[in-house]
Amino acid sequence: MLQIFEDYLFTQGYFVASPEVEKERASLQVAAEPQPQSEVQTLTVLLGLEHALEALIALKHFAMIHITVHPELASIDMLDVAKRNLGFNVPLPFYRGFPQSVRELSPFELYLDQVFHYFHTYGLGDFSKPGHSVFEEYYGREPFAENVEPKEFAIVTSDEAQKLLARMAEGFIASSRPLNDTNYKLLKAYLEEHSDFPAQTCACKDTAARLIIDTRDPELSRLMKLSDVIRLVEWLIELDYDTEKVAINKLNLKNRDRKLITKVLDNLFESGYVDTKTCLEKKRAWNGLLHHLHYEPKCAKSEEFCHAIRTKDQRSVYSAMEKCLAVGDVRGAVDVLHKEKGAGAVLRHLDYLLSSCKTDEDVRCVLNACETTNKIILVQLLLKYGAYRYAPNNDALRTFLFVRFGKLRVHRETNEEHARRKINLPSEIGDRMASWLLEQLKNVCRGTLGKVYVDESMRNIALPLQESASMGGFGTLPRGTRIPIPEGKVIRAFTYWEKVDDIDLSCLALSDDYNIPMELSWRTAFGNQDEAFAFSGDETSGYEGGSEYVDINIPDFLKKYGTEWHYVVFCDNIYSDVTFDSNGDPVSSSFDKCVCRAGYMLRDALDSGEVFEPATVQTSFVVNCASRAAYLFAIDLHDPALIWLNLGENSWRNIAGEGDVTFLKGYFHTIDLINLYDFAKMLATEVVDDPAEADVVFSDEFPAAIGPDETPEPGAWQGLREGQELIRSCDTARLLELLN
Repeated sequence: MLQIFEDYLFTQGYFVASPEVEKERASLQVAAEPQPQSEVQTLTVLLGLEHALEALIALKHFAMIHITVHPELASIDMLDVAKRNLGFNVPLPFYRGFPQSVRELSPFELYLDQVFHYFHTYGLGDFSKPGHSVFEEYYGREPFAENVEPKEFAIVTSDEAQKLLARMAEGFIASSRPLNDTNYKLLKAYLEEHSDFPAQTCACKDTAARLIIDTRDPELSRLMKLSDVIRLVEWLIELDYDTEKVAINKLNLKNRDRKLITKVLDNLFESGYVDTKTCLEKKRAWNGLLHHLHYEPKCAKSEEFCHAIRTKDQRSVYSAMEKCLAVGDVRGAVDVLHKEKGAGAVLRHLDYLLSSCKTDEDVRCVLNACETTNKIILVQLLLKYGAYRYAPNNDALRTFLFVRFGKLRVHRETNEEHARRKINLPSEIGDRMASWLLEQLKNVCRGTLGKVYVDESMRNIALPLQESASMGGFGTLPRGTRIPIPEGKVIRAFTYWEKVDDIDLSCLALSDDYNIPMELSWRTAFGNQDEAFAFSGDETSGYEGGSEYVDINIPDFLKKYGTEWHYVVFCDNIYSDVTFDSNGDPVSSSFDKCVCRAGYMLRDALDSGEVFEPATVQTSFVVNCASRAAYLFAIDLHDPALIWLNLGENSWRNIAGEGDVTFLKGYFHTIDLINLYDFAKMLATEVVDDPAEADVVFSDEFPAAIGPDETPEPGAWQGLREGQELIRSCDTARLLELLN
């Protein structure tokens, strides 16, 4: 099995048994059946079980992984999969005895240490080996002796793994939301491995465009509509051209790209489905594209289309809508939009239409046209209007977020834009619209899944709606998810890297007004190392391997810095002049690409063991955004919980907090508006209290593995029965499928 699939299944809580081990265990099971056995047969059985036992002990000891399903299929190579995803041979930080050695040095010694290091690296230009403290004395670490909650995993057979991967591909291809880079690569690898995969449509035009570009296969045009070709061209420009200089109506595409686009167009025209009205919404772009390609129509459909684009055809739906609004005809505008593009288009323009209403009849007309079965749109709008209760004064400057080509763009409204603003809805409309949208969503979802059991822990899990700018790895969850922090635990955030010299881990403390964050990094807090906040030092020579850590003890932090601080946001920044997904040297080979991981551990105040203890890792994900800045996660200091951000911002700033971070507040209340628990109950025909009675179980707990001679505990869920489905918080592909 490909490594990318093994790693994906690991993030889902699965190991895959090798076919050799499956075959061996099957033969051992036959040998172990009650029958006369020779000494050789008995020894063979014991030897096979011994190998499995060795693997189980190693996984528990090194990674605190407990196998709950098919432990007899364990093999020692599974430890390699865990090492790759959790991190085992992580380089030591600048202060190798962190955190104790950092706290024992005076602020002046800490300052001199880093000055010497900076002079050696950036001053003399010597990045040949990792830098370490010159004042730090030898530190003998105590043996690891923390109380660690085990991570539950299951082992699946090769056939079971293939079914899980097929379900993954089905979910991703059905998602109308753009995929993040990790999930897209998974889908692409699966389609390449399974040429017989019956994908005839793709719900997301971004995903379809990327697949066509990467495979150079024009036959995949079946996955998109004609109007999506402009998006295909935009992706080509983004991936292979200087986007600062190339506009779609001033193209200079490579010859092979022109041939690919031309063949895609021919295939789409031959299919017979040509959505001309939608294409006319981007008439200028289409004109430029057809001119650049010197496109010659080859059938009646293509001739009709080219004539519409090249003449003054004004059949665009949005131009007709604007004509109605220009004369105050709101109901006419709604009718045009609803008839041609459906209720989803009305919902997407809801603010604009409502702000144009002059009478109650106009408002009722708009809302009556909003009935839709599109769950994604309903949930997005529910989050948008529900967030009004957390919004500042409606007349204040606003921050706009959008994701383009997998990068988060943040735009703060200027005074000039504020003065020209056409849409001004009163803040009180938020709750009213949110209530209406919630009822709509319940009606659309009801009865989708039959009998459903939902674990209470699903209340903390957000829905995976805007994950295209996120990053993937073990323990990642949808943005806005809250994970309670056990009392007495210290959060240790970490980042480690190769192939780039200087990556900085830092924090931003935010109060409830979010206006002036407090930066907590080495340069601002090196002289304040204590039990509340400890930093491992600024490593600036990490090309061959560097790491940084931050410890935060929540009660001590609030005592030291004050209760006015509500959140602490962890950030990763590249100080070197590259992005997380770019090569350290523009002329180097592809294997020199920046390699960076980040995550957090839950540690006891004792801080026993090594700086990096895999057994305590709660998440470890790849930072690979096309940016120099990434927001990792946040801590709610008042209601101790970790809040998932996992967000790459389209930014070239190399110091966290220099820009506007008020947009982060939107993610702190996501699960208050809707969460996986709420959504799962909406999907049910009936909600049941016993998982054994359910058709679908939403839970992060694997069913108990009960042997044939064992007596189950009262109420224990004894495995999935035939036809029963388990959906967990990490099953992003399945959740996307349900949302669509």
